[in-house]
Amino acid sequence: MGVLFGSISYLNLLPFQVYLKKHLKSSSAKMGFRYKRAVPSKINRALQRREVHAAFISSIASRKRHCTNLGIIAKRNVYSVLLIPGQSQNDPASATSNQLAKVLGLEGRVLIGDAALKYYLEGKPGIDMAQAWHERTGLPFVFARLCYNQHGKTIQKMAKQFAHTRTRIPQYMLKKESQKRGITPKQLSWYLEHIHYEMDWKAKRGLKKFLKM
Repeated sequence: MGVLFGSISYLNLLPFQVYLKKHLKSSSAKMGFRYKRAVPSKINRALQRREVHAAFISSIASRKRHCTNLGIIAKRNVYSVLLIPGQSQNDPASATSNQLAKVLGLEGRVLIGDAALKYYLEGKPGIDMAQAWHERTGLPFVFARLCYNQHGKTIQKMAKQFAHTRTRIPQYMLKKESQKRGITPKQLSWYLEHIHYEMDWKAKRGLKKFLKM
């Protein structure tokens, strides 16, 4: 039995998904990997219930889990985790971002993922929560971590390889993904420039501070 991977279909994981597709070329390797797609809050529960073996889970759910050195990290702005002015309302797809709003003492509607990115690109008002965190702490914010409950050696090896590989997204995929999400290929590439994956000491410190708070 192979690795059942919990997958989030947000743009911020596109480079990792491209990497997997590229590096699992042999049919035997492909057969060893299967996917379960869902929003972050559902993937958190799936890993906890052992319905998947590995996944990028919300950083708030990663405490006491076996995790790699990979995460979804924003050093300043992230553009896809916003607080919209108005009445306070959590995003049901999220776990970490809802908690981040509380930690920062911000009131409004939490909006995450591709919907938030599109909202930002349309020039609508909102607070970038990763930027607000950086202004408060001077540290990056870790939204998710790649964690596992089985196949640890395989997942750790893959995480190290990805961290040291510069993944180029093919033009055809950029076009396909941008059409699907209603943004331009240029906007998509620009957005991904602000997403980081390898956890350095600053990211680890930021995560520790958030979990403590």
